[in-house]
Amino acid sequence: MNQLGGSVRVKLPVTILMLIAGLFMIVPFLWMLSTSFQTPSEVFRQWLPSHLNWSNHQRIWSGSYSFVPYYLNSLKIAVIGTTGAVFMSALAAYGFARTEFKGRDSLFLVYLSMMMIPPQVIFVPKFIMFNWLHIYNTHWALILPAMFSIFGVFMLRQFFLGIPKEITESAFLDGAGHFRIFFKLVLPLAKPALATFAIIDFSWQWNDYENALVFLQSPKLYTIPLGLQNFVLENNVDYNGMMAAASAAIIPMVLIFLLGQKYIIQGISSSAVKG
Repeated sequence: MNQLGGSVRVKLPVTILMLIAGLFMIVPFLWMLSTSFQTPSEVFRQWLPSHLNWSNHQRIWSGSYSFVPYYLNSLKIAVIGTTGAVFMSALAAYGFARTEFKGRDSLFLVYLSMMMIPPQVIFVPKFIMFNWLHIYNTHWALILPAMFSIFGVFMLRQFFLGIPKEITESAFLDGAGHFRIFFKLVLPLAKPALATFAIIDFSWQWNDYENALVFLQSPKLYTIPLGLQNFVLENNVDYNGMMAAASAAIIPMVLIFLLGQKYIIQGISSSAVKG
């Protein structure tokens, strides 16, 4: 009983502190949503709107500065890029986890060390290469690099190492090859890790600002981050419109998280079993 009481006394203050920290983190989002429904005169006078003013959201979706093209562009890039990243990362992770070849672990360490290189360092080489391939100022300049993720290979490799070798060895004895084992055995078992990585990668690509800023010039190709920047520059005192635009921008992220939240903890914890 004394141990139980001591555990409660320790956990209760920690829980209260975490609750307070969580409230501080969610306040900006609540203010953003509240401001998006307010009139200009209410922005700095009150927290809650006197009534729900939908005109700000209508301007974002159907007004002269519509976010629909930006949404479609971002969805195209994020969906195709994430799908490719999940498949390519899973395939490479399987090679590093389940195939034996000389220098495999050393090659993986070299590959993993590439995570230490800041992405801004390779903007110029990428610009030269994309210009040579004639994909500069196209969505492919964002999609193709996004299909190769070092983090994804690392995360999925850790998960694959946790799958018992007896499963794949018995499949080899039955005459199955690597591709059949990969598609029929490994991928179904790796659904939590695949879903977790897909959610993380989708959020990265949806919020990618730097690559879109450097490699896209045509306004019709702009993504949500560039659309938000242009809106702010053109309407620097329209706080209600800015918050409505920001609220619209986070809708896909909220939906993706709600649909895949049950996989996140399971996928991350399973990937950390072996290192």
